Amino acid sequence: MKKLLVAILFLGVFISCEKTSKKPSLEGSVGNTNTIKMVVDKDLWQGRVGDTLRSILAAPVDGLPREEPLFTLDQITPDKFTGFVSKSRNFLSTKLGEPSSFSIEEDVTARRQTAVMISGEDEDAIIEVFKTNKDKIIEAFKTRELKNTQARIRSSLKKTDSLKATFGVNMRFPTAYDYVKKEKNFFWMRKEIKRSGNMNITVYEVPLHAIDQDTFSVARIVRMRDSVSGANVGLNQGRFVTELSLAPQLFESEIDGRFAWEMKGTWEVRDGRLMAGPFINYAIRDEKNNRYVVVEGFIFSPSLDQRDNMFELEAIIKSTRFLDK
Repeated sequence: MKKLLVAILFLGVFISCEKTSKKPSLEGSVGNTNTIKMVVDKDLWQGRVGDTLRSILAAPVDGLPREEPLFTLDQITPDKFTGFVSKSRNFLSTKLGEPSSFSIEEDVTARRQTAVMISGEDEDAIIEVFKTNKDKIIEAFKTRELKNTQARIRSSLKKTDSLKATFGVNMRFPTAYDYVKKEKNFFWMRKEIKRSGNMNITVYEVPLHAIDQDTFSVARIVRMRDSVSGANVGLNQGRFVTELSLAPQLFESEIDGRFAWEMKGTWEVRDGRLMAGPFINYAIRDEKNNRYVVVEGFIFSPSLDQRDNMFELEAIIKSTRFLDK
């Protein structure tokens, strides 16, 4: 009996220790899209360190008709980074007077959070650490924002049965988008922006040879895009075309594990009232079916900033999944 009581007492102490040793559950992170809380001393922020951080993290976004920063930077001193503010979804912290170091951490003070930690013995050291790792930093924050946007989209999804049946792909986009056109080889979805324009997604396919030729060039994708979109996207009876004078940018990319050409630039309507805006276009290579599936997002919203809306379109496009693996 005595041994039994000792065993029960030991078990109770063990369970109590287990409970107290567990970390308290973290609250969810907060923050606006593409915003980084910059936990930096005021003197550093107003000097060369701040200039360097801003020159890279707040550089103009490619492919937008007017200048907007890559990220919105919100500076705060370390002593103020407490409580609710510390739950920021993205933050970058600098420490002066310590050995040079760099790390990217997840869920430090909140769930679904990305934190970048930089330290250096002096300003030059901090700047060097940041510049050396700037691509990793941008990628980490962009990945976090992409996941956050896609999670928000998943909360209210549009049915995509017809998209699956026509193109053999699935895509996650919100119920706020309506089908404007559903034809044999062209789908067009649109979301109205209250009093200020609309956001659009188009899906179509072209044979591999329409893009893959011995003398590949940006112009070939531009011509392909203008031909298909120009024939199917009606905007005030004008001709929907790519603005060649602003030289669309072309990159190699990947969606659903497949090679893709990514093109960014601006579109305009010719022979109609003046309309223009940004677009992002992905031509996804599907060798098994001898085709490219082309998914594009574009915006007409002349009175609003367009960075975050374009980011939503990019997040939707990157959710594309092929049913025929």
